[in-house]
Amino acid sequence: MNTLHLTTSAEDIRQAAEIIRKGGLVAFPTETVYGLGADAMNTKAVAAVYEAKGRPSDNPMIVHIAAAEEMRRLTPEISEDAAAVMDRFWPGPLTIVVKKKPEVPDRTTGGLDTVAVRMPETPAARDLIRFSGCPIAAPSANLSGSPSPTRAKDVTADLEGRIDAVIEGGDCRVGIESTVLDLTGDAPVILRPGIITADEISEALGKPVLYDSSLKEAASHTALDPAKGAQEADFRPKSPGMKYKHYAPKAEMLIISGDADRVREEIGRRKRECEAQGKRAGVILFGEQEFRQAAHDLFSRLRDLDGEGVDLILAGALSEADGVGFAVMNRMLKSAGYHIIRV
Repeated sequence: MNTLHLTTSAEDIRQAAEIIRKGGLVAFPTETVYGLGADAMNTKAVAAVYEAKGRPSDNPMIVHIAAAEEMRRLTPEISEDAAAVMDRFWPGPLTIVVKKKPEVPDRTTGGLDTVAVRMPETPAARDLIRFSGCPIAAPSANLSGSPSPTRAKDVTADLEGRIDAVIEGGDCRVGIESTVLDLTGDAPVILRPGIITADEISEALGKPVLYDSSLKEAASHTALDPAKGAQEADFRPKSPGMKYKHYAPKAEMLIISGDADRVREEIGRRKRECEAQGKRAGVILFGEQEFRQAAHDLFSRLRDLDGEGVDLILAGALSEADGVGFAVMNRMLKSAGYHIIRV
């Protein structure tokens, strides 16, 4: 398959939309990461996304829409909470999980009776949805398990020849995937943290927002055994990023946590030790308050270090007391396979 490389011009986006309408696959930029899009209502097209990514079929996809009224096609009811967060955060990096209508294919939702929906901020993404005339199911446009793509070249590195087209729209503004908020239970629950924090959602709703228990375990660094918790074979995730290995570089990765000065010293020591063995080490170290910069840079840094052929990546932990820091650490811990050293 020859992959077309398109721009964000109206003409090119219309060409991409025609590919979507015919059941093809198009990678496109959003403010979070690049998505790999297919007609969400076309079971065969959605199956092709799973195949192109090597993605497990029980891992649900996020359905992207261009206007709030398109929710009526996907869910039988829009609750007060859903309406409130849609009004406050859309378009933007927030996904909400709601009950699905029967016509939404099970293949799109991983067999669940719920559907995850968001309205992206990036104009090219919304234009693609509008011109396609259908909601677009779109996980991240990468091979399953590898770092999410925040640049067009990252998409090409993973999916060239495996998809029909990529719309090249520059670097993604946010750099980590959207916050996923489950609104199907008694209380709003964050299934995947993102740049929109629990505190911000709580303020919009006027009520507490909880974290899924698997996130709490990960935050305390107790969920280290892949045979436990969200890794159980019979666990059915409501959101991407809850069950399978994610964001992993090719190199071994180790997170160093503790006092900032001691973290820098330990990273330096381990780097020298690695190089004394004739190996190459790369470092990812952000300032103590650089949470949004860390979100923007993490995945691209992982990919760049893999491109440099390093054997070991040493990363400094971020404070999880900050909502964005918590979201970045969620990705960083999974990237490192929960390999963390406290100093």
